[in-house]
Amino acid sequence: MEFIIDTADLKAIRRIVEFFPVIGVTTNPTIISKEKTDFKQLALDLREAVGPDKQVHIQTTSEKAEDIVAEAKALYDLVGGEFYIKIPIGAEGLKATMMLKGSGIGVTMTAIHTPQQALQAALAGATYVAPYVNRLDNVCADGVGVVADIVTIFDAYGLDCKVLAASFKNVQQVHECALCGGHAVTINPDLYDQLVYHPLTDKAIVDFTADWKSVYGDKGSLDLI
Repeated sequence: MEFIIDTADLKAIRRIVEFFPVIGVTTNPTIISKEKTDFKQLALDLREAVGPDKQVHIQTTSEKAEDIVAEAKALYDLVGGEFYIKIPIGAEGLKATMMLKGSGIGVTMTAIHTPQQALQAALAGATYVAPYVNRLDNVCADGVGVVADIVTIFDAYGLDCKVLAASFKNVQQVHECALCGGHAVTINPDLYDQLVYHPLTDKAIVDFTADWKSVYGDKGSLDLI
């Protein structure tokens, strides 16, 4: 499974990239607007923060297919590297996705809420589809179940498109997406710390330290080699 950071907070991105095995960063207009800064410079800073070899996903603000394509090409030229234009699912978005085939610009089709939306996106040529897990759960739908259904459909027809699950509020949702075969998740920085937290792990580390110090004091193993 691929792990991606869902934020435009540069400080948070740099910390997660340093300590966790992530492959890139995703954003959307809401996430970008929270930073209240120059958009062009932020786009460049996102590339710098994740590094030259990781993914950067930036969402279009255009609505017509031709404008989406123009925006995608301009952002690709600006950001460089492995760049993905995020496009909300819809007729214009599907048209733009088909127009971008062969351009070298990846498409992440977002705001997915049904397996049939995901299927149309994959057939149009999207590299990733992004179903919203928690938003579906919030309306008494089964977010993880939708992810599982999309994975099943893609596997059945051998579609070369990955399921990038998004919109998470807890680690259990991430865990269930992994169990059902989701190819990738994009999660906010706070959840990364929760992925590796367990009180018994903390206790084990405290016990290891206490046992060591009871014999060797404040000297570490490097001091004794």
